Amino acid sequence: MENQNIEYKQSWRDEYLKWVCAFANTDGGRLYIGVKDDGTVCGVDDAHKLSEDIPNKIRNSMGLICAVNLLSENGLDYFEIVIEKYPFPVSYHGRYYKRTGSTIQEVSGIELDKMILGVQGRTWDSVPVPHISVADLENDAIRLFKKKAKESGRLDDEALDVTNETLIQNLHITEGHYLTRACMLAFHPDPERWVTGAYIKVAYFENDADILYQDEIHGPLILQVEKTMELIYTKYMKALISYDDLYRKETFFFPKSAFRELLLNAVIHKDYLSTTPIQIRIYKDKIRLWNDGALPKEVPVEDLFKEHVSKPCNPNLANVFFKCGMIESWARGFNKITRYCEEENAKLPVIDLSLGGVTARCYASDVYLALMNEYENAEKFTENDQKTVEKTEKVPKRCPKSAQKTYLAIVKNPNATIEELSKELGISERAVKKHQKLLKDANLITRLEGRKSGYWEIVQGEENE
Repeated sequence: MENQNIEYKQSWRDEYLKWVCAFANTDGGRLYIGVKDDGTVCGVDDAHKLSEDIPNKIRNSMGLICAVNLLSENGLDYFEIVIEKYPFPVSYHGRYYKRTGSTIQEVSGIELDKMILGVQGRTWDSVPVPHISVADLENDAIRLFKKKAKESGRLDDEALDVTNETLIQNLHITEGHYLTRACMLAFHPDPERWVTGAYIKVAYFENDADILYQDEIHGPLILQVEKTMELIYTKYMKALISYDDLYRKETFFFPKSAFRELLLNAVIHKDYLSTTPIQIRIYKDKIRLWNDGALPKEVPVEDLFKEHVSKPCNPNLANVFFKCGMIESWARGFNKITRYCEEENAKLPVIDLSLGGVTARCYASDVYLALMNEYENAEKFTENDQKTVEKTEKVPKRCPKSAQKTYLAIVKNPNATIEELSKELGISERAVKKHQKLLKDANLITRLEGRKSGYWEIVQGEENE
């Protein structure tokens, strides 16, 4: 049966030399002549002539030497052409082909660049970049690298107390007198001069269609990661505040450390031949991180959270991030994501390949959703509620708006328990604790005679007019 490495043809045509070329550029294979698609031998005419023509045409058109075996079954002659994988790109009449499943595709442009690098045993990020020197690199990026490398212990003082030129050479991101693409991406202030799409886009969506605001993060990749994390967890993601025995606690709907691992994974595995940047869509309770890249063939998406091999798309760039302690080198990133999510009772991200790249979907935890619901209910004050408070009671000017009803309830009954206040106000006990903390911080109430058996004393102060 036909597959990636086997092809059947009922008769010989010179156009089938494309199939030979494709096998040589992929993983090798066998081309059978005189065999139907279902594997049934139908035989060929003039087998003697073809036994001479086929190897000659393969050699003359592509310079390949292939075994062309004349076989026989039930009195019918057919050929088996055995093609090995070649260590250099093979062209047929100036065109390159590769095997994809049971079909062939012509290779050109970006794909041809990848194929040529692949057969040379090189990666895209190892290619040298002309017209760039160490003096052109971003000092802030190098300083951050040194700082993180020292903090992580990946490099000691002796390795870091060197000139920038020596550091770059020791990181093996040079070739002769040239800096490589990995060096340019990691440290140059404007990598987009050479690589379109070497930046990150972030947007906040009210829904799938409406964008409320957006940002772009440019510059060295080392700094892009830090700037993106700071931007997302200050401007884009809302931390909900809760109180445990009056101690303040901030909760994000997805752990910061886990998202950092996902972002680093996207930056390092991105296909930088693509012109599309990394894209991060943020909603009230979910994030979608998309990277125009692909998973290694050895790592199917369902095995990402299992033990798997480490095979970064850009290994030289990955080494830079490893040396400064920002990533691991043993494919432990998803293990760390699992641990971070477990520590904060968060949901594991869902990884899929549905959008022409690698997508990580992060959803708010059940704890966060419950807290968000309580938070919204506690903060919800209608105009009628506010007017009622203003007409019936005097509330100190410094009283936080969200805690006014709780303040009035405590004024009414200083001995009321948290449970009693929760029932009376129709909010959660956690929200009551939060309001009590706000009122205490505003110097409106103070606790007397202990937390369990005591009561709240109202602190006298300036009243609303």
